[in-house]
Amino acid sequence: MQQGNADDSLPRVTASELATRLRRIMAKCEKHGVAPSTVASLEAARKLRASASGGGPQRIKTVYLVAIGAVCFLGWFSGIFLAPATVSTYLSWWGRRLQDEKCLLENPDWLQDTTRRPEDCSVCVGVDSVDRITKISPQHFEQTYASSGRPVVIEDAMRNWTAPSVISLDFLRRLYRDSPQPNCQFFPYKTEFRSLAEFLNMSEERATGKPWYVGWSNCDDRVSRQLRQHYSRPYFLPENSENRQLDWIFIGSPGYGAHMHVDNVGHVSWQAQLKGHKLWVLQPPPECLYRCSIMQTILKPGDIIVLDTDRWYHSTLIVSDDISITIGAEFD
Repeated sequence: MQQGNADDSLPRVTASELATRLRRIMAKCEKHGVAPSTVASLEAARKLRASASGGGPQRIKTVYLVAIGAVCFLGWFSGIFLAPATVSTYLSWWGRRLQDEKCLLENPDWLQDTTRRPEDCSVCVGVDSVDRITKISPQHFEQTYASSGRPVVIEDAMRNWTAPSVISLDFLRRLYRDSPQPNCQFFPYKTEFRSLAEFLNMSEERATGKPWYVGWSNCDDRVSRQLRQHYSRPYFLPENSENRQLDWIFIGSPGYGAHMHVDNVGHVSWQAQLKGHKLWVLQPPPECLYRCSIMQTILKPGDIIVLDTDRWYHSTLIVSDDISITIGAEFD
């Protein structure tokens, strides 16, 4: 290729030559451990940037965009963009730290839905309603519900619990005052809150204003010990099952709840309705919609729902006039 200014030379570069040049750039990065932020300082990258900023014809701009896309594509699959230094730089732009993150990228609902395994519909065929029961033995529970994935509400499972009378929004504010939990999951749903601390510090005007609903996992041992002083292992769980020590808390105001979704937690969970009334709508997996029924049930204080949220799509709505508080855990 003849030497000249970048605007004169770049249009003569074929797509094949451009791809070869980009591969060489990325190969140098990978071989020498050069961070992506330094790619722009390489000679080939400088020429490309100079051509794009020179106000040349549209073709130059198109080639520039394609080149950047190719660099990103090759960089991703070469592992460079996942290097710790790169990830730390990316997070620092957003005021976050690598050591505080469980995942670099969160799995969005649409991707979670499209990558899940198809169901054989055994979880929902012949199930037309959510059973409501009392005084069920662990053996009966395991045989009828735990092993089948059939949802059930146990109405007498909070025996001797103090949680319904103790746990409130003010109680949670005091409990988490010194526990920001940067590594715990927080679900803002459609609210503006970006963290648990921001939610718990909301003003009284916001608390009584437009509806809100949030949820989070507790991963603070101190908080867990204090929470579990007010509730015990539900009596219906089989003796050979392990009750996970990770608590989940969902709280919201009247008229709001969680959108229809499916989880990816790996275990069946129980959720105890401490305060308020919450409507649950359960929908079978899409491949089972013509064979199974959509069901709903309302949880009142004292009820515990057991549900495989990895298989049943579900949404919630607070239908009482007071605040709703739900606490739960997973088991296997």
